[in-house]
Amino acid sequence: MRMWKVNPLLMCDQHLLGEHVELHMFAGTINKGISLEGYIHNGLVETNQIRKRHRELVKEMIRRGMNHKSELPSFKIARQGRINIKENIKELSRRCNKCNERIKSVGKNESKNILCCYYCNA
Repeated sequence: MRMWKVNPLLMCDQHLLGEHVELHMFAGTINKGISLEGYIHNGLVETNQIRKRHRELVKEMIRRGMNHKSELPSFKIARQGRINIKENIKELSRRCNKCNERIKSVGKNESKNILCCYYCNA
């Protein structure tokens, strides 16, 4: 499970939908009382951003004409974790040719701010 936290415009459909599912998995894990310590320690989740990130991904999914019918279950957890968005952009670009093309395309045609997400001003 991973929370990329990059601007959803930069993600291919597979990674967009994949992160969406994984946010539901994080919520389910929290509700089952299972520790997220490894994900937190490895910079793979920011617990206080799960709900906000879900809304952002849903907005992009709808913009792309995808259906969304899975509300994020409620959960409570302390604020934990820190994600390095710039490193995640590099990692996503390295892992996925489609994401890499989206990142390159946006980087050439848009402001540099779009390369990150709604959370930072890089």
